Amino acid sequence: MKTGKMIKTALTGILALTLTACGSNGGASSDSSAEAQNIIIAISPDYPPFDDLTTDGQLTGFDVEMGDWLFNWLNENGYNFTHEWKQLSFDTIISAIQANQVDLGLSGFTYDAERKVLFSDPYYGSAEVAMVNADSDIKSLDDLAGKAIGAQAGTTGEQCANEVKDAKVTAMQDMGILVETLKTGGIDALILDEPVAKNYAAGGAFVVLEGTLLDEETHIIAAEGNTELMDAVNKALKAFLESDDCAALKEKYGL
Repeated sequence: MKTGKMIKTALTGILALTLTACGSNGGASSDSSAEAQNIIIAISPDYPPFDDLTTDGQLTGFDVEMGDWLFNWLNENGYNFTHEWKQLSFDTIISAIQANQVDLGLSGFTYDAERKVLFSDPYYGSAEVAMVNADSDIKSLDDLAGKAIGAQAGTTGEQCANEVKDAKVTAMQDMGILVETLKTGGIDALILDEPVAKNYAAGGAFVVLEGTLLDEETHIIAAEGNTELMDAVNKALKAFLESDDCAALKEKYGL
């Protein structure tokens, strides 16, 4: 979901910010003559192809390239922003948003009424699926009953895992560790977003079971009441989804 050659990044790299650094939590001004408003975007880079790190520690993935595209578009259309990416574990991003420590969360968030945040318009349709080892005896979703199932903490995947009859659920912050735990037999199955599961299964070590546990859509999040910023984000999202760059990024990341 990213193509750097198409994007003029307002601010690249991962900034060494602490969790106590405060986001602006202000309205988005369209006055380009005013001082630039700095936006801190939280991301959990352990969910390829949406959010990941390169071997030298740089952020990569569809969400990152899309986020850079959005702010480049806004600055070309009357707004005045800079933006920074802040790495957090997925299960802490919502609390950081609510505490005004970051301005946006862009890390594969799906709608959940219990998440007390403001949701953008959707930018990607997805679903929760189950992934198992290629040689697993688990062949269908019905076979998950009573099994040891993993999911990323704080996700709708964790909610789905807890709804499986008699499942023994293991929730962890890091998806990469969960995938390794599945590979080594520490869990029997892993519930995660379909594009992410297909990305892992492409290597041949895993298979994705047929059927979905939950159909959903992906959004950007902000603090409740931060409507000016979200209105600006939604304008940029609309332009992105209608652009050739969106199609190119989806092709690049196999979405």
